[in-house]
Amino acid sequence: MQPTGAYTADRASALSGVPKSTMHYWARTAVLVPSVSASKVKLWSYADLMGLRVIYWLRRQKTDAAGSDVPPSSMRAVRRALARLRGLEEPLWHPDQTSIWVNGQGALYVRGPGGPEAAMGQIVLPGEINLIAPFSTTEGLRGPNLAVPRPTLRIVPGRLSGSPHVEHTRLETRVLFALHRDGLSGAATRTLYPYLTEAQLAEALDLESQLEANLAIRVAA
Repeated sequence: MQPTGAYTADRASALSGVPKSTMHYWARTAVLVPSVSASKVKLWSYADLMGLRVIYWLRRQKTDAAGSDVPPSSMRAVRRALARLRGLEEPLWHPDQTSIWVNGQGALYVRGPGGPEAAMGQIVLPGEINLIAPFSTTEGLRGPNLAVPRPTLRIVPGRLSGSPHVEHTRLETRVLFALHRDGLSGAATRTLYPYLTEAQLAEALDLESQLEANLAIRVAA
């Protein structure tokens, strides 16, 4: 997958749901180096957001369907999943039709219009996670769906540098949140953007509030 999208550390952390201190630790130790810019102002790609979720999920102890503890996956499994993630062709999915999955062995596959075997030759196995679906951590961070963060909002890797925006527009949710934070009323905001519905504005503010809350959670690496 090409390094489409460009996210600062704050944005990458808030969207992926992985603590910023953990992201920087993985960058320093070369577990996942930001693929857009690895020095000075570090920039993570859209694929990196999923990569962060891969590492976090695989390296945590999990519980299977029977309630038994499952030990963390090996770094070999992590590297296998990250390599396969980097190898995906892009654009690969439609937001409402395709998802990217990883299992505890680091096997990656795509479930979409062509079925899960179409892209990676993998079968569906138990103990999986959808890397695009909403993601939460033990520290309390909650990353949104990376394609459809809210019903009328979208994230498209090649559009607006992957920034969340109102569907069918170029209006980024962070712009609307900045206006709200500066004290502009909803009615005034909709005067500036007549095509914006009340529901879309509410969803944009809700998403950005969630992302801001993620950044307020301080955890160790």
